Amino acid sequence: MNAREHEMTIDPGATIGILGGGQLGRMLALAAARLGYRCRVYDPAEQCPAGDVAPHVSAGWDDEDALAAFAAAVDVVTLEFENVPVAAVAFLATRVPVRPGAGALEVAQDRAVEKDFLNRAGVETAPWATVESLEDLHEALDRLGRPAVLKTARFGYDGKGQAVIRDGDDPAAAWAAVGEQRCVLEGFVDFMVEVSVLAARTAGGAIACFEPVENRHRDGILHKTRIPAPITPDVAERAVEVACRAVSRMDYVGLLAVEMFVMPDGRILANEIAPRPHNSGHWTIDGAATSQFEQTVRAICGQPLGDTGRLGAAEMTNLIGAEVEDWPALLAEPGARLHLYGKAETRPGRKMGHVTRVWPGRDAPPED
Repeated sequence: MNAREHEMTIDPGATIGILGGGQLGRMLALAAARLGYRCRVYDPAEQCPAGDVAPHVSAGWDDEDALAAFAAAVDVVTLEFENVPVAAVAFLATRVPVRPGAGALEVAQDRAVEKDFLNRAGVETAPWATVESLEDLHEALDRLGRPAVLKTARFGYDGKGQAVIRDGDDPAAAWAAVGEQRCVLEGFVDFMVEVSVLAARTAGGAIACFEPVENRHRDGILHKTRIPAPITPDVAERAVEVACRAVSRMDYVGLLAVEMFVMPDGRILANEIAPRPHNSGHWTIDGAATSQFEQTVRAICGQPLGDTGRLGAAEMTNLIGAEVEDWPALLAEPGARLHLYGKAETRPGRKMGHVTRVWPGRDAPPED
């Protein structure tokens, strides 16, 4: 470690500020505690999962007095979700290191900016166009064809804020369905498998990536993550290169998730980035030498990045809505590792927990 890198390190005993109080913040705080760090959580909600395991400040994102007091009580700030207002992050950054910073949020919060960034970085995406009016939508459909998916440029996740337009569908109905707001239209791609890569980068420029995982969705929500992904070593290497290119081009500090489509011809199309720990990385808690949450702590604190090797084939299954009621059977299942998020209310489509299964020595997880 050189002198510049040493100046950027934050040693155990320091306090990490976490913006957002969801399950990612909860698991991040638990990982930080194991390494000797304290955490404080900032989230407008009066109650949140992360607040069960770390002190919680409940205040608005526009409350500069509360933000200033929070900054004074921590040594570094990080994100657990990407929709923190950029202004709040920029305000904090004048008082304490924020990793990743406002620049990463400006890219990740807007699908058009995100795709333009990826394309400028030399990363291929599905064909796309910015849509700001019904006229724009008609022009984009003429250019990209159908089927296509219309997505709000901001604040869409888990299939929300989207409308599929197929042959015979009325574009005006899709435009109304997404609230007649700025959008991105994406051409459909007939991909073979969806994968994601988690890349961690320190302020000194050290990078470490977890190998690609396969993601399977159900009703627009991640259902299962399986590792290793069913792709060739060459495709896996190129997927990792895409993630490394993204974190390097952004001068990113922290953990970045890059979701990608693998096409039948071996091409890789980047889909989305997330400037935080990611649902597809939960398997690392039980199935890797270093969890994605510990790696996040290491990255933002300037410590040596951990070993990303997996401990065997693994599968992570999200527990969505009432599926969490299966917890007694999961606790009784040999080898199943159950993680519950402590959410008081069960709702359809809500991520309530996950279960991970690891098979040491296997080349792939078994099929259902």
